[in-house]
Amino acid sequence: MTQSEASAEIVRVVDAHADELVALRRDLHAHPELGHGEVRTTATVAARLERAGIAVRRLRGTGLVAELGATEPVRRVALRGDLDALPIREQTGLPFASTTDGVSHSCGHDVHTTSLLGAALALKAVEPVLVDAGVAARLVFQPAEELMPGGAEEVVAQDGLAGVDSIYALHCDPSLDVGQVGLRVGPITAAADQVEVTLTGRGGHTSRPHLTQDLTYALAKVVTDVPAALSRRLDPRAAAALVWGAVHAGGAHNVIPATGKALGTLRMLDATAWEGSERLVEEIVHAVVAPYLVTADVHITKGVPPVVNEAACIDVLTQAVTRAGATVAPTPQSLGGEDFAWYLTKVNGAMARLGTRVPGGATFDLHRGDLLVDEGAIAVGAKTLAGCVVAAVADR
Repeated sequence: MTQSEASAEIVRVVDAHADELVALRRDLHAHPELGHGEVRTTATVAARLERAGIAVRRLRGTGLVAELGATEPVRRVALRGDLDALPIREQTGLPFASTTDGVSHSCGHDVHTTSLLGAALALKAVEPVLVDAGVAARLVFQPAEELMPGGAEEVVAQDGLAGVDSIYALHCDPSLDVGQVGLRVGPITAAADQVEVTLTGRGGHTSRPHLTQDLTYALAKVVTDVPAALSRRLDPRAAAALVWGAVHAGGAHNVIPATGKALGTLRMLDATAWEGSERLVEEIVHAVVAPYLVTADVHITKGVPPVVNEAACIDVLTQAVTRAGATVAPTPQSLGGEDFAWYLTKVNGAMARLGTRVPGGATFDLHRGDLLVDEGAIAVGAKTLAGCVVAAVADR
């Protein structure tokens, strides 16, 4: 079987399993699990892979790694899909909507997982050509992508990248129509950290703020002034954005509280600026609250660097997208974070954006409970991922 014949066989096998893959996606969608709790998801994926005769290695906790192709390869290509859901209440009204209250696949990881499983089934069908070419495929079903630090580092620590030459992944993009795959050389996502600022001070009656350390007022200054000051201390080309997602202080209209907290994310496009941002945020917070005599504790959880796509790997993805019968679309760098970036600090690779919008339909957004996807994206994703492995056959 030639590389061209193998590519055609991948398309045929994925199409043959299309209904099964959609049913699997709906099952995963109805039973979402948060990061490090993907027990049922891991078991479901492992059972299907083993039924197909694919070797599976469970990771500690949740997640798994599967192996295909040559046992002593001259080249090993890894494919990654993520398993976890988000703590968001689903609002789609779908018949297969989440059955877990307050948890949903609002980032499309159920599509990622199912696409990777479809790629596995297709690669199993062309495994002889991989063996003959000395090519191996490693399929990484990763836990806890949505957490900081994410599960990618755990996969690396458990030798998930051992012997890997390149790695590929897809991420749902509801701004692209199904059948389109967004590709970009260089950075495609941003660095992202979690920021937690806790203030403490002497509380008291709102009629006598001068006898207190007016913590609520100080917290409001943190929320407004720290992002503003940061924009003047960092190169504007870094496109830094400190955005608060939660602010908590007090519980009564006439009581100045003694503690308060602001939680947010710091994102930026430039990796160099990101490396020194932790010290700078701490400095600015302390300067902002100093006039109010409160105590500030700043805790920053370093998250992820930008995903930087390697040019040769984008060439591979371009070929895979074309052979999948899909269309390459240009895509901008976003301020979203992705722990796939950690893999790319170890090996070359690339992430593509998988179109999930119904052509002519509404544009949804990720991390919202009303996210809807065109399930035709699953087959496109499976064919594209499998095609990245088959492309290595021609590279020998």
